Amino acid sequence: MLRHVRAAMATLVLLTLVTGVAYPLVVTGIAAAAFPRQAGGSLIVRGGRVAGSRLLGQPFDDPRYFWGRLSATSPLPYTAFNADKGTGSTGSNLGPLNPALVDAAKARIQALRDADRAAGVSGGDPVPVDLVTSSASGLDPHVSPAAASFQADRVARVRGIPRDRVYALIASHTEGPQFGILGEPRVNVLELNLALDEAFPVAPPPAPPPSERAPTATAPR
Repeated sequence: MLRHVRAAMATLVLLTLVTGVAYPLVVTGIAAAAFPRQAGGSLIVRGGRVAGSRLLGQPFDDPRYFWGRLSATSPLPYTAFNADKGTGSTGSNLGPLNPALVDAAKARIQALRDADRAAGVSGGDPVPVDLVTSSASGLDPHVSPAAASFQADRVARVRGIPRDRVYALIASHTEGPQFGILGEPRVNVLELNLALDEAFPVAPPPAPPPSERAPTATAPR
């Protein structure tokens, strides 16, 4: 009996070391050596600061930028799982006729129309479906080329730049299907917006007049 127990415990310890320690370390080491950028989260660094990950969407609602898909990880958009905050990678799980889903789509359409109207763009084209729906994960960083082009006139008008330059920027950041056959053409919204700022820098807001500036504390003498 004792012999069987020792054999079972030895097997448990051995398999724990192999599958719980050695295997994860080997796989992590291979990934870090062969794919360092992907293993580190595919982070995008600009000016020495992390701007985000090319794998995770970010919320944009400034009319100067391209907007991405809706996120179902409310109340904090595009967040990983967090039980305390009730967020996580998820879809809405709402049916196509659910009033909440319909209301969210209508609100996004209205926000897009309002942004166009404020920019002086009189667009009547149908809104691409991926601009009014979230992905299955709620974290999708991409939109279709049609969704990006739908916003090009607004972005060009707000920034005061030629439309052709904006469309060229979209084209240069359009990725084809993976391996040429998987998926559809797509545009990474964060990378497109970063390229937009690099090509057409946005002027910082003007400094407030001296009378409105907060007093500067001085050290006692």
